[in-house]
Amino acid sequence: MEDCIVVSNLSKSVQAPEGRLTILQDINLNVKHGEGLVISGESGSGKTTLLGLMAGLDSADSGEVTLLGENLSSRNEEQRAAIRKGQVGFVFQSFHLVSGASALQNVMLPLELSGFDQSEQIAQDVLRQVGLGHRLTTAVERLSGGEQQRVAIARAYAIKPTLLFADEPTGNLDSKTGSQISDLLFDLREQAGTSLILVTHDESLAQRGSRQVKMADGHIVDIVKH
Repeated sequence: MEDCIVVSNLSKSVQAPEGRLTILQDINLNVKHGEGLVISGESGSGKTTLLGLMAGLDSADSGEVTLLGENLSSRNEEQRAAIRKGQVGFVFQSFHLVSGASALQNVMLPLELSGFDQSEQIAQDVLRQVGLGHRLTTAVERLSGGEQQRVAIARAYAIKPTLLFADEPTGNLDSKTGSQISDLLFDLREQAGTSLILVTHDESLAQRGSRQVKMADGHIVDIVKH
């Protein structure tokens, strides 16, 4: 099975009042196509920074990231966005939905930007798949937190991404709703054959991945196969 992401000797630091602060140091990691990889660790361990670098949302100080066969290290922000277009989906803790727009409009938006035909029909189908067929025309701010995250998941999966990044997708939800969202994410991944990279500090969610990368203080301290 080929790798969809290859991380080599990746390091990242930021300027802090007390001096240079190392966020990640010499990270090496490969992700297979179709894999469900979970990155776990306490707050401040570097897991969200690693996800951002793997997705090309940020740049490293040193090292390389190869995403879907493309080296991100030599690309600018616009070029990295072009590599992700139509191939990479995102689900965030804070949903990042377009306020004032309906659930349907939110899911249609990336489809239209990626040039899909029949974007409305695709959006309707995927919203029904996540249990929101009765909420198509509802403005997203009138939805519950769990429903908003379902819209975000529908939006991410609608483009049929090769790869999906999820950053603390259950972080703003109660435990019951979070469990339902976890089930949904992994069920859809199974159906679509999408590679999933999920960041969480929730140990029960971390157990759902095929592999768990444990982080602490900017280092990978363990990799566990489930």
